[in-house]
Amino acid sequence: MIKRASIFVLLAQLTLLALPRGVAASSDDQEKFDALHHSANAYYLDIAPLDPIELPRIFIVRYEDGSYGLNLFRSTSSAILNGHYVSEIDAGHGGEVQGDDHEVEGDTHAETQGGITGEITGELIGEITTAQLEGHLVPPGGSHVVLDLSISRHLFFAWLAMGIVLLIMTRLAGMYKKGIGRETAPRGLFQNMFEGMVVFIRDDIVKPNLGDKTDKYLPYLLTAFFFILTANLLGLVPFGATATSNLMVTVVLASFTFVFTQLGGTKTYWMHIFWPPGIPTFVKPILMPVEVLGILTKPIALAIRLFANMTAGHLVILSLIGLIFSFTNIFGSGAGYGVAPVSVAFALFIYFLELLVSFIQAYVFTMLSALFIGMAIQEHEAHDDAHQEQQIEASASPEAEPVFAN
Repeated sequence: MIKRASIFVLLAQLTLLALPRGVAASSDDQEKFDALHHSANAYYLDIAPLDPIELPRIFIVRYEDGSYGLNLFRSTSSAILNGHYVSEIDAGHGGEVQGDDHEVEGDTHAETQGGITGEITGELIGEITTAQLEGHLVPPGGSHVVLDLSISRHLFFAWLAMGIVLLIMTRLAGMYKKGIGRETAPRGLFQNMFEGMVVFIRDDIVKPNLGDKTDKYLPYLLTAFFFILTANLLGLVPFGATATSNLMVTVVLASFTFVFTQLGGTKTYWMHIFWPPGIPTFVKPILMPVEVLGILTKPIALAIRLFANMTAGHLVILSLIGLIFSFTNIFGSGAGYGVAPVSVAFALFIYFLELLVSFIQAYVFTMLSALFIGMAIQEHEAHDDAHQEQQIEASASPEAEPVFAN
């Protein structure tokens, strides 16, 4: 009975996760469902069907007189309604604008400084519309935003993931400090579970690639693994967001791997890049740009792989749920009810697959990072290259031809 109840709860969570605000499953409403929109970044937390929780907006602005200033607002609504900022949609459109890909549930006119007036069509939330809430904010007049430091949805969940990892590791460190796990066996499910993951990463990922340099790079690789895993899992929680589906987050993670790789690079590593041994001299200048390009493609591949995998899974889940709304709008409510069991069943399958992918992607990123760093810090014996050149010369020599005795 408990298992059945948990399955029904999970199905309800999947449906709530996909529901846009104000959804009504009837052909009269013509509600549009945009899977890309619901997985994208924004400056509010979407807790449909309730109103969104807006996040603080922080701007560094350059004013008309050339001076700079710091603007802080409690929310997007506060920045717009106080007249200090205007939504980009207000400033760029003088007529009716469809916002948020949602049905019109309320119209409002936003009058801003400088006489800019625009009619914004979209779902009315408080005193502004969803179109204004999601549009970029620009200061009126001759001022312009130099740097937008606003807290976004992905940044919020990235901080949440960091906080969770910090709490977990602090508790584990406290247990080890008391001798639990060092002088005695690990105690309890919590410590045994994380002890197993830490030992697995150390013995099966880091140590085979880094050897005696394991202890030097293990803290970073453990941090990367648990942060990515936590961020991935938070994206599967209803009303959550996946920070690792933001390319900027994955680029920062890959940049740390890039920095550690280059800082740990040995003389042999740099020699193989700028003066590759074992090849003719006239070919070496041609290979140098290729080797430099190879240095840059590794972190780029790391960032794109993690970003693409975490984005694709969520889009598939939301698209499958969106079939219910699409069939309802096109063929009527009967078709929507008919396709709902199939859509939810496939979405449930992808959901559990995403749970597996969350662990796999954290593992792959950590493994490739350890591999790249290990390739850079590995010491190659000089005589190996010399021996390789001797073998090449010997194979090209006539004396190397086999002699058959009678």
